[in-house]
Amino acid sequence: MALIEIADPSDARLDVFRRVPDADLRAWPDAPHGLFIGESDKVINRALDAGVTCRALFMERKWVRKTQPIIDRLAASNADVDAFVVDHATFRAVTGYEVTRGALGALERPAERTVAAVTRGAHRIAVLEDITNYTNIGAAFRSAAALGVDAVLVTPSCHDPLFRRAARVSMGTVFQVPWARIGSVRDWAAEGVPLLHELGFQTAALALSDDSVSVDDARLRAIDRLALVLGTEGDGLSASTIASCDWTVKIPMSHGVDSLNVAAASAVAFWELRWRG
Repeated sequence: MALIEIADPSDARLDVFRRVPDADLRAWPDAPHGLFIGESDKVINRALDAGVTCRALFMERKWVRKTQPIIDRLAASNADVDAFVVDHATFRAVTGYEVTRGALGALERPAERTVAAVTRGAHRIAVLEDITNYTNIGAAFRSAAALGVDAVLVTPSCHDPLFRRAARVSMGTVFQVPWARIGSVRDWAAEGVPLLHELGFQTAALALSDDSVSVDDARLRAIDRLALVLGTEGDGLSASTIASCDWTVKIPMSHGVDSLNVAAASAVAFWELRWRG
């Protein structure tokens, strides 16, 4: 597997890296389930560990040395993968990115999984409702991986965990924590919460309300299968979601602070309500 030096930013071999929106990559014509871009050696390695197929690598010359173990790994597996190397100006002209955390990989999206499949045997899962901030999605996945959450479910309006920035912020943990989409319409809870009940989960909405219980309530820790439902930082969970859940849970605050960023709140809730069986 040789490195291929390219000087022309219009080279057609770089088309997949050419400012293609993440959503358009999902419909890439010759990929069964679409493509996504992985950024950094950490993300690409964890994708490969999960069995994801890499189609091509693209990097500035300064990242060659750090990427060499991935190049060697792909070569050892006889993968038919090109590794394209360019200078900074060409990289920026192709991608529009001024700075990246390492090489880019064009990777094939795995087939989508069902809620039942990813939650089989799980004791603690997270549901992310309509979160559209890539950083928050990635941070929630990283906390889920670190703090014992068995699976993550994302609602139809939630951004995709495999989008480049989300996967990068997660440090590749989007390939370690099983995930699936739940619900088929914006009001996902109408069908999603009954499905979770059918699978044996009680549901806990993280929200401030008059009947919220504290996140350290012993009754919550005693639940065998618990789904923690988290919403956006601004609007929080929808009223219909809160009404559908078995519990409403709050993180007690001090000094007049009313709430935490959803990424921080997820870490607190995951730790406090971790499975202790």
